[in-house]
Amino acid sequence: MSDLTGKVAVVTGASKGIGAAIAKGLGAAGAAVVVNYGSSKEGADRVVAEITRKGGKAVAVQGDVSKAADVQRLFKETKKAFGSLDVLVNNAGIYKFEPIEAVVEAEFHREFNTNVLGLILATQEAVKHFGPEGGSVINIGSVASVKTPPMSVVYSATKGAVDAVTRVLAKELGPKKIRVNSINPGGVETEGAHQGGIVGSDFQKQMIAETPLGRFGQPEDIAPIAVFLASAASGWMTGETILASGGLR
Repeated sequence: MSDLTGKVAVVTGASKGIGAAIAKGLGAAGAAVVVNYGSSKEGADRVVAEITRKGGKAVAVQGDVSKAADVQRLFKETKKAFGSLDVLVNNAGIYKFEPIEAVVEAEFHREFNTNVLGLILATQEAVKHFGPEGGSVINIGSVASVKTPPMSVVYSATKGAVDAVTRVLAKELGPKKIRVNSINPGGVETEGAHQGGIVGSDFQKQMIAETPLGRFGQPEDIAPIAVFLASAASGWMTGETILASGGLR
């Protein structure tokens, strides 16, 4: 396992799903973890409790990543709790699948504000807090940026933007020793996937049928990749988009 002892990581949207699994993985690897959440304090507290029960360090901090003031407070609380910053995981994300006829302005802005603006705001603030040794920014994209399924015009657009932002910031922040990479999962069984009706649907069955490894992903499939990208083991990687989809593309 990659060693993150002494490192400090912020994971946005970490109260459940992929974010929770990544937070736990970073904690198990030795990092002190700030578990950011938007609304589920109970979920974030559970993640913190699991990390600390296993001897790790973690705190939960509420904040809406689409709001600059909340993002600034998130990193102030990180500095207050742990004194430094080494890793940012931009995991917070939302989606809604619907036909083009149903898309409205409000939904467009809702998804872009969290999935793209939130990622940019969090990275902007993290850059101020990384030390002279730089840091690692890990964006959570989606196979949707290349798979582009029907009824995902807004969501797929946000994840295409994440791919572009990853490449831009890798070039821009490289001189500061800040690496920027993206993990693009395929279908993953999360609370959101259950609530959204994806699990058990024909859409899920089709995705599994097109996945060479023959199953739906789990949050624990994604977490080790984030731990690797957070560690010195990936020190020569930046601007990369890692498709973590069981071969779905």
